[in-house]
Amino acid sequence: MLGAIRSGDACFSVTVPLDRKVRAAIASIPEPAWTPITYPRAVWDEDQGRLISDAQVAEVLYTAFTSKKSQAITARLIVRRVRDLSPGAAAGQDELFTAWRYHALLTDSPFQTVQAEAQHRDHAIIEQVFADCNDGPLAHLPSGHFPANAAWLTCAAICHNLTRAAGTLAGPLLAKARGATIRRQLITIAARAARHGRGHITLHLPAGWHREHEWMTLFTAACRPPPAAAA
Repeated sequence: MLGAIRSGDACFSVTVPLDRKVRAAIASIPEPAWTPITYPRAVWDEDQGRLISDAQVAEVLYTAFTSKKSQAITARLIVRRVRDLSPGAAAGQDELFTAWRYHALLTDSPFQTVQAEAQHRDHAIIEQVFADCNDGPLAHLPSGHFPANAAWLTCAAICHNLTRAAGTLAGPLLAKARGATIRRQLITIAARAARHGRGHITLHLPAGWHREHEWMTLFTAACRPPPAAAA
């Protein structure tokens, strides 16, 4: 596939698994070659349970598919590494040595290392959107009727935007969460509705619910009275 992309005078940028050969190539990168980068917006790391705003990138030439001589491709292996903090280090203890987590991509992009890596991460963002929608409303497509597909796709985009807005309004912990997580923790909740008088409805949330603060933050932002008009 990559050979076909090259033959069409196009460039590729693909994520590669960290197998033994890739790890050996990463180990060959000298320490001075790593360039610090800063994310425009901090990224929530589920594994470490913290926001990450900085990393380092470097690159080395790498030949892929060497087991098939006719398909071997030499391109730039661009690697991003993020500090892998142990629980003790996160609490302020000193580390004996720095541990890293690596993410590698293979590309023949003409751009500089930092720009090429940032563009590849932009691809990952849209892939996350696709995965989010496939895990939700798009799981019910396709239909045998084209107009029904078009209408459903429009509704799916509206629901995705509203779900993302709800997570963002609820707070930083859910601002980067998957749509399924937001639906489970903010929308599909075991609350009890009680009616008082004419039309007054009270929603009783579960006692001791761990997402009460985020839900109330969302409710206040979405349902509070409009601000007073300026005099």
